Amino acid sequence: MIRVAAGLALSLSVCAVQAQDAEREKRWDARFQATYIWQQKPSFDAAYSGQNSLLPNREKAYTFSSTAYLGWRPASDLEIWFNPEVVQGVPFSGLHGLGGFPNGEQQKVSGPNPTFYRSRLFLRKTWALGGAELPVEGEMNQFAMTTRQERLVLTAGNLAVTDVFDPSSYAHDARTQFMNWTFLTHGAFDFAADARGYSWGAALEYYRGDWAIRVGRFMQPAQSNGLRLDRRIGRHHGDQIEVEHAHQLAGRPGQTRLLLFRNHARMGAFDDALASAAGAIPDLADVRREQSKRGVAFAFEQEVRDDVGIFGRASRHDGRTETYAFTEIDQSVSTGIAVKGRAWSRPEDTLGMAVAVNGLSSAHQRYLAAGGLGAFLGDGALNYGRERIGELYYSLRLARSAWLSLDYQRIGNPGYNRDRGPVSVASARVHLEF
Repeated sequence: MIRVAAGLALSLSVCAVQAQDAEREKRWDARFQATYIWQQKPSFDAAYSGQNSLLPNREKAYTFSSTAYLGWRPASDLEIWFNPEVVQGVPFSGLHGLGGFPNGEQQKVSGPNPTFYRSRLFLRKTWALGGAELPVEGEMNQFAMTTRQERLVLTAGNLAVTDVFDPSSYAHDARTQFMNWTFLTHGAFDFAADARGYSWGAALEYYRGDWAIRVGRFMQPAQSNGLRLDRRIGRHHGDQIEVEHAHQLAGRPGQTRLLLFRNHARMGAFDDALASAAGAIPDLADVRREQSKRGVAFAFEQEVRDDVGIFGRASRHDGRTETYAFTEIDQSVSTGIAVKGRAWSRPEDTLGMAVAVNGLSSAHQRYLAAGGLGAFLGDGALNYGRERIGELYYSLRLARSAWLSLDYQRIGNPGYNRDRGPVSVASARVHLEF
């Protein structure tokens, strides 16, 4: 019996190794996801509303997305990925009235009819330079492979800036984690993207020991928050550099990241619009010119126990010019915790809790108080207060490839206005992976 058991264990071990080798030698890969998010908010108090306000009456909203992740590996260190995608959805209030919107799947150009498009088409080249072997697990848009701790990685093509930069383990994906825009990345990171969140460009990453450095340049939209990209990447672009350090704290892994970014495009400045209006309602479209926006962001994440992790972010930009590609947040601080359900015998479930405080620059405040309209904001007046967001979600694993999440968000001073709100948002999310 002992020999039989030993033989069986050896056989299983050999099969596992063979399966891992086969996974690392795969040349083709195909994975899929589908996500449906339903949301509702009740009516809330508002002393007044403007053209770009969150409507104070009860509303329902939803989004649906489905994506194929199709990969080809012509060489062991070269990957090519293509992501066709379909989306549809109806937002709250025409996607107006908030800095931190409650649904990170809500695109700026989605509608009630399904829209098909290409979200990503990019290559990734990895140069293994030295050091110990490092196994990389296969996942969506990533082949399983073995590389080296010291390596150089080039990612180029059509993708999202946040596919490479600010890779948080706990707050990065509205399909599986926190839903609010503020928790997808740094709130004040006005990263280059079209109205769906994607761009064209390239990023180079260098890893050595506990350190990583990332640099990248991507196309800006041709117009503020527009769908068409400006292909003059040498003239109008979003640049970023990020330094990351991995550490051990009380024997637990963690990371810190410092991000610097600079956007250059034809943008309108708030003070220019106020001066040009001469007492009338200011309009950013009247004063657009070649300008740059500069920002800085810091992030950390830390494993506390095998099933508990915490994270935090702080970001700000100069606040002189209009929001160009992300959302109307000039300063942001957020923190949160994610807990796996091992303690209650549900190890594949996740409980997440997070809070954020978003703010506007003084110039941005003056512009909105004078009745100006931004990409998302414009109550006609402004009694300024920082936008405060709390989010709580529970993700229940229903089956191997299916999750159901319930989510609650509370937003104080929606649109940075003390004369409106607070507002509550209840959500349900179904997520499938194949």
